[in-house]
Amino acid sequence: MNMDDEANFVIIDNSQEDKKNLGLLVDGPNMLRKEFCSDLDFVKNLLVDRGNLRVGKVLLNQYASDKLIEAVVNQGFSPMIVAGDVDVQLAVEAFELIHNPHIDVVALMTRNADFLPLINIAKENGKETLVIGAEPGFSIALQNSADDSIKLIGEGV
Repeated sequence: MNMDDEANFVIIDNSQEDKKNLGLLVDGPNMLRKEFCSDLDFVKNLLVDRGNLRVGKVLLNQYASDKLIEAVVNQGFSPMIVAGDVDVQLAVEAFELIHNPHIDVVALMTRNADFLPLINIAKENGKETLVIGAEPGFSIALQNSADDSIKLIGEGV
């Protein structure tokens, strides 16, 4: 490779060896709504100081628009289209993160108190936990049970 070739590309290394590995699951129907900060790039930037995002999945129902699916992909997340109840699939995915030895922090982006048992199981299995939610309806019990929580405020933050 000559010096001219080096000027034609930039290497982007987002990983940081001393940081923890995070797995983030987004409850799409509950959180990707106009009244909340649904900018996944913003959420990714919030997590930079907490660790390396190794798993980023957005669970969507079968009614998700092609435009929404494309936006999820463009923001570096893996969309999962679920025929049926998104909460059940999110629980399955969270259980897999809890038992993944390469994930240190299990993060859920949801407002739903139904995921409280998952937070407790993650902690029992030695995982750190993080919940990201928004008002109205961000479960206080969910916030208090997780090791850390982030409340998104306002539209288009």
